[in-house]
Amino acid sequence: MSDFFDNWVVQMRKGVLELCILRTLSIRERYGYELVKELSQVPGMGLTEGTLYPLMSRLRLAGLVSTRLEESSSGPARKYYSLTSEGLRTLETMNVFLETLQHSTQQVGVRS
Repeated sequence: MSDFFDNWVVQMRKGVLELCILRTLSIRERYGYELVKELSQVPGMGLTEGTLYPLMSRLRLAGLVSTRLEESSSGPARKYYSLTSEGLRTLETMNVFLETLQHSTQQVGVRS
């Protein structure tokens, strides 16, 4: 692949990663590594822990997710992430925007 395409893919991933995280958390709360495992299986996502945790911190600071710690019998305490009501409203807005954007881009270059 060309460098141009590789860069474009990276930018696309950045643009949809937050949406995918919010969609995943809309189903149920998850701990960080669980999010990494689940989203890294999405074709094209390529998510790592080094990418996830700074992003989760930004989402928490924005009021879109909340956290809680829970002791784990198999290691250190786990930080669970859940969607806030503001996160749910933002997710709904993002879903509508993505649908509109997808429809609009399919119309570009199409002759009437």
